[in-house]
Amino acid sequence: MAPPLSVAIVVPVFDDDEALRRLLARVSEMIASDVGLTCIVVDGAASESTCTMCERAGVHYVASAPGRGGQLNAGAAASTAEVLWFVHADAAIDVGHVRALRRAVAEGAEGGCFRFRFADAGGWTPRLIEAGVRLRVALGGIAYGDQGLFATRAAFGSVGGFDDVPLFEEVPFVRALRRRGGFAALAVPLAVDARRWRRDGWWRRTLTNRWLALARLCGVAPARLASGYHDRIAEPKERTRDD
Repeated sequence: MAPPLSVAIVVPVFDDDEALRRLLARVSEMIASDVGLTCIVVDGAASESTCTMCERAGVHYVASAPGRGGQLNAGAAASTAEVLWFVHADAAIDVGHVRALRRAVAEGAEGGCFRFRFADAGGWTPRLIEAGVRLRVALGGIAYGDQGLFATRAAFGSVGGFDDVPLFEEVPFVRALRRRGGFAALAVPLAVDARRWRRDGWWRRTLTNRWLALARLCGVAPARLASGYHDRIAEPKERTRDD
């Protein structure tokens, strides 16, 4: 039997120890039972506590300049895996995601994403937002980082990785993968923490994100959008964006 495709989970962080601790508890179990799976944490804060946590969990730690695009590229450069899977620290991942990812690549996908879902929210409002995200992606729109983007190493190198910009670093990356014709939007849900939507207001945060995406489509510079984003949405302890 051929060995499984090697997969590297790349996690960009910046003072995300609480969420990262939960993620690494799951990742350590997954790696222990999967010889083809590795994990690289790329820390934009160069935090000693984050480094120690990674050492204890047995995952690779990389200190990087802050900025999610650059951090994602640094994680990709630190790995030799055949498939790169980019995951936010607050994502709830499990072995089912790895199986689905490997199956998609084996069937010809060069990249893709998972289905967006809130981890801890009920009611019609979050369900409607989730449905809107599914519709946007199905119609050929951009899938964002909280959907667990993945790409083969060959495709990643061909499209040039992520833009090193303060906001929407994944937009050119996903567009380039779609143009290659091998982008798979998987039906397997990937749950993300809903705390930011609760804090800012479900519709306020969603509509602000869509307004910013439209402005980016119209050519507004990412640096200008990043400034507007922090003006519109309070981010008291967070330095990076989650869509």
